[in-house]
Amino acid sequence: MDPEPALYMIRINGHLGATVLSAFPAMTPRRHGAHTVLTGLLDQSALYAVLADVEALGLDLLEIRKLTRHRESPGSGDRRSP
Repeated sequence: MDPEPALYMIRINGHLGATVLSAFPAMTPRRHGAHTVLTGLLDQSALYAVLADVEALGLDLLEIRKLTRHRESPGSGDRRSP
């Protein structure tokens, strides 16, 4: 059984076109400098499937990062004086 889905960021070298991006429907793409960053909520098997697609397409994988969700606490955030 897969653990809970988590938010992942995957950085690929270069700018990916629409045809290549269509291989990653669960991911939200954005350009960041010379790279494409894919972000999405994935369980473990979905993460491995995305990584297999990256490899099959011959893409240059630069980074995979599991992102943590920031929870706002009463003492955090933007503090503005009235």
